Amino acid sequence: MEELPVECSCCNNCKKYKKRILVTGGAGFIGSHTVILLVTRYPDYYIVNLDKLDYCASVKNLESIKGKSNYKFIQGDICEPDFMRYVFQEERIDTVLHFAAESQVDMSFIYSLDFTRTNIYGSHVLVNAAYEARVEKFIHVSTDEVYGGSSTEVLKEKSNYKPTNPYAASKAAAECMVRSYWESFKFPVIITRSNNVYGPHQYPRSVIPKFISLLDRDKKCCIHGSGDSIRNFLYVTDVAEAFDTILHKGEPGEIYNIGTDFNLSILGLAKYLIKKLKGITTEEGMQRYLDFGEDRPFNDYRYIMDSSKIANLGWQPRVTWEQGIENTVLWYRENFYNWTHAEESLEAFPTKTTTMPKLL
Repeated sequence: MEELPVECSCCNNCKKYKKRILVTGGAGFIGSHTVILLVTRYPDYYIVNLDKLDYCASVKNLESIKGKSNYKFIQGDICEPDFMRYVFQEERIDTVLHFAAESQVDMSFIYSLDFTRTNIYGSHVLVNAAYEARVEKFIHVSTDEVYGGSSTEVLKEKSNYKPTNPYAASKAAAECMVRSYWESFKFPVIITRSNNVYGPHQYPRSVIPKFISLLDRDKKCCIHGSGDSIRNFLYVTDVAEAFDTILHKGEPGEIYNIGTDFNLSILGLAKYLIKKLKGITTEEGMQRYLDFGEDRPFNDYRYIMDSSKIANLGWQPRVTWEQGIENTVLWYRENFYNWTHAEESLEAFPTKTTTMPKLL
């Protein structure tokens, strides 16, 4: 009598989930919020979080989903081709959200080769492994900084690249590499570019958590140059919602700006936080908490993005600036030490004597 084939437990597990999504850099800032959203909102999706756990990442960001049956964490590096092929095969990945990157602009002026390796080479390794695995959708997360900060015109997805720092240049190059798989093979890639994102889980070298943490320690906000550079600020859960929208409605081969109309100069941001956290309203009083130092080698002035394309998919920012800042202040007061090197991140500007932090 012929024996009937027995389905392996893995195959049964594969049938259980409608999507099997790999999120790279999911222990970092935006990635962790997106992982939490997907795991909790879609119990019929299997989410694999791959992160090498460098100094900007923290597994503490993910404690709310620890033990969830549709979630798995893997520690690993996107720059390792054989390992990435193994992950795609072993986990039967059909969708990718690629957040993993070196993203601290200040550090990129000193450690540019690290940014080249992770952001360009790592993205190439990842998209190639995804292509070989015949992934159904590959979402590559980029930044508004690829546009440069000198344009006075509204930036649309077809606007030219004009990166002005090693970080932005590495992200622009990574975009070109990823998009080449669409142009050459019609591999279904999507590229996103977002404004400055803020909120819980962000490594405190970034301006908003840095200023909050400095003021809470009764220290001055360190301003690069005159502080007149303008940034559009978008709360992190709104951005996570944007990735959910793009995951389900985004079209292969497209680029989507993810932006907001709300903006402040860096000096205006510092004064806002001084008023909120210190209760100071006079210009003379605010000056006691402002420290003007040397500017970056190049400091983009502003990025004015048109986000109508993603708005047409049904997305829009919902968290007000006031509520977002309130949430952020409260979170950092309780969770600042989620990172081993958090205190080091509060220095005014890294120099050649600043070492790239490594986890202990």
